[in-house]
Amino acid sequence: MSEEFVPYTHPITFSNDETQIEASTSLNQTMQSRRSVRTFSDKPIPREVIDNLVRIAASAPSGAHKQPWTFAVVSTAAYKAQIREAAEKEEYINYHGRMSDDWLNDLKKFGTNWQKEFITTAPYTIIVFKKSYDLNAIGDKAKNYYVNESVGIACGFLLSAIHQLGLVSLTHTPSPMNFLAELLERPTNEKAFLLMPVGYAADSAVVPSIDRKPLSEVLLNY
Repeated sequence: MSEEFVPYTHPITFSNDETQIEASTSLNQTMQSRRSVRTFSDKPIPREVIDNLVRIAASAPSGAHKQPWTFAVVSTAAYKAQIREAAEKEEYINYHGRMSDDWLNDLKKFGTNWQKEFITTAPYTIIVFKKSYDLNAIGDKAKNYYVNESVGIACGFLLSAIHQLGLVSLTHTPSPMNFLAELLERPTNEKAFLLMPVGYAADSAVVPSIDRKPLSEVLLNY
């Protein structure tokens, strides 16, 4: 075996098919309960939990293992206030002209609007930046591959981990998002991909009554 490779062993094993099926059923039930929540508590979260969430997200596969992401964790009141102000400015324009009537109609069942209180209420907001390319120490560019796909998978890891740790989040994309890189003084090769508040659901939190597509509509067998 090449010295560039190491043996692989999976940390999780099952004694038989039945126990694996039971585990998959339990995990499915857990993940089916995941919802996007817009009303947050300001209850604090240990910082080590957030750091571990980022570690989990950053364990995602990526094109050529380039890991083209940066996770900006925002917890200070001043930064959260600035981000909310800028996000609401863009969202107000979206809701009052940029969005089509069809788009606005599709959003009605979620009860959303241009106001984004969750940015300042949630104890943490994680802003995921994608790196279209890398920069070395002298400023030369290095190519990254499948950037959107890689960062999207990392965000999926992050959402799953947040839910499994008893926390809530939602995916927010105030469009355009250029202001996030400017506010956080990120380099030119980083573009905001997703804004995700992380915290506990408020006691008053509610979610719309919606259904997910059944397996028969999303699974193809060949």
